[in-house]
Amino acid sequence: MDVVDDLAGLRSGGYLDELRRRRPIAREQTQRAHDLLFGPAAGDQVPRHHRLAVAVFVAALHHADAVTDHYARLLGEVAPDLVEPVLTEAGRAAGAGPWGSYREPDLADESEPGTAYAAGPDIRDRFGDRLAAGLEHAHLLVFHPRDSRPEALAALVRAGWSQAGIVTLSQAVAFLGYQIRLVHGLRQLATEGA
Repeated sequence: MDVVDDLAGLRSGGYLDELRRRRPIAREQTQRAHDLLFGPAAGDQVPRHHRLAVAVFVAALHHADAVTDHYARLLGEVAPDLVEPVLTEAGRAAGAGPWGSYREPDLADESEPGTAYAAGPDIRDRFGDRLAAGLEHAHLLVFHPRDSRPEALAALVRAGWSQAGIVTLSQAVAFLGYQIRLVHGLRQLATEGA
């Protein structure tokens, strides 16, 4: 199964299916990245249920319903008690960024202040500091990329994240941004009759 095809609702043999088949390596690598980051054989630096919780959170922040539902279903298979709290947190953390402060003097006038997200007690108390810090970092990368600083990484380390785990978390958030935009673009093309 190709997750992007499924999420975008592509028909086998349709125009968009044929278009995607022109880039077999990109198609294959996108599916492989999904499987490596979120599949059952995902590495041990970040537990799968944490990866999937972050995926649900990020997809919900983007208001990507099909993608949110996909990851919520996967999360429900491994940690059903996490689905609703993570969706609730995403609702609390939603916004319209990106926000942040430019460090470059010539760009300072383009800085846009925005609310920083702090995980609620339901997440922190029930599921631990590690997942809470992971959601906070994901929110930073989605809404405050300009505000990424060493202090943000130090907060992850204090919460128990390893260096390899931080890299994996950041890769997952970056991949989700790509996947969400790819699915959205394909859906738009499909509705416009491409």
